[in-house]
Amino acid sequence: MTTSHSLAAERLTLGYGDHAVIESLDLAVPPGEVTAIVGANACGKSTLLRSLSRLLAPRAGRVVLDGKEVHRMPAKELARTLGLLPQAPVAPEGITVLDLVCRGRHPHQGFLSRWKAEDDTAVAAALEATRTTDLADRSVDELSGGQRQRVWIAMALAQQTDLLLLDEPTTFLDASHQIDVLDLLTDLNRTRGTTIVMVLHDLNLAARYADHLIALADGRLHSCGAPATVLTEECVRTVFDLDSRIIEDPVSGRPLMLPIGRHHVRVEEPAP
Repeated sequence: MTTSHSLAAERLTLGYGDHAVIESLDLAVPPGEVTAIVGANACGKSTLLRSLSRLLAPRAGRVVLDGKEVHRMPAKELARTLGLLPQAPVAPEGITVLDLVCRGRHPHQGFLSRWKAEDDTAVAAALEATRTTDLADRSVDELSGGQRQRVWIAMALAQQTDLLLLDEPTTFLDASHQIDVLDLLTDLNRTRGTTIVMVLHDLNLAARYADHLIALADGRLHSCGAPATVLTEECVRTVFDLDSRIIEDPVSGRPLMLPIGRHHVRVEEPAP
């Protein structure tokens, strides 16, 4: 199953105050695939994601969902199709995990409509998928950073949108839980056809889990496409100002980036 929804940016320019962050950006999100946005700090990754979800209005250009400008769409109509997990979400003080995840069902509630069995099913499935069912009655304030992140992802899953945007979804998570979350998003993509767009800092996880990479440099599109095409030594040097070697990941067969610093470079012994 593949979602047919299309999301694109057309000549998009974004900024804060007098500072432009993204300039004249054109890109299309491949429907039904997992896309990772990568780039150095302050290159515009999160700013782009905020605009794709209509949290940030463009200075010029537009974001288009199925031919409609997202900034002109009714909020609930957009929320039934596109979900967002921001970088630093804030929960109301004292709210329980269950109540927070239930808020993911808000776009599906009409005026004066009642909670339905399908809402219970969606919430239960989201809690189970993120392994947070046993946290349902606890206050979000009491949870560790990793637990809170999984609960926020559960809320996003409960929304049951065809497009899901996530800003650094592996933040606060140890290595094991990072893999759990990325495996979960892959399952969601493969079983439901959900289009996933996520900002990731870890280039190697992005190359392993994404079907499509978008590399930003100084507010502009450096390259986009399959990981094998985008993640090159030239790209890492230009985008991250870092020398590297790219080899084949022995686990996934995808490109694997090995950074080169000033230390720990193997020195070949001279031949006798």
